[in-house]
Amino acid sequence: MNPPIRTFRGDRIEAPASPGPRDREAGFTLLEALVATLIMAIAVVGLLSAISTSLGNAARLTEHDQISSLSRRKMEDLLAAPMPLGQTLAGRFSPAESGGLEAGWSAVVYPFEGNMAGMGDAVLDRLVLEVWWISDGKRRTVELETYRARRVLNSADLERYPRG
Repeated sequence: MNPPIRTFRGDRIEAPASPGPRDREAGFTLLEALVATLIMAIAVVGLLSAISTSLGNAARLTEHDQISSLSRRKMEDLLAAPMPLGQTLAGRFSPAESGGLEAGWSAVVYPFEGNMAGMGDAVLDRLVLEVWWISDGKRRTVELETYRARRVLNSADLERYPRG
């Protein structure tokens, strides 16, 4: 067999065109197209699954942010208002406050420390706030606790504080 003849055009060398099997079959075969489609389908399903999970997590975080904000606001309200020792106060948040969640709270003030305190002296109260909400049909809760100083104005309150 003789080698192909090369022609010179300007400063380029061109080889003669030889008919090969790919010249007659330009494009992809049906099998190649099906395999490519299958690979793309698997990738798309994986991405959609990841997006769905991310959206669910974002919704849960939004719910926790809403409850955190409600809890902080309720704690500030309770700290600003006088509360009787040992009595539980409770209530519900309106849907406008809670972002549509069914939610409520309960709070109680316990005497914490009154070492050597007398009338008019400062003592420490422990305020415990429990905020609850319904999420996915389950009751969820978060408990917050803080301390506040106040003046003892009557002897009945003074007797409730631990000595030591």
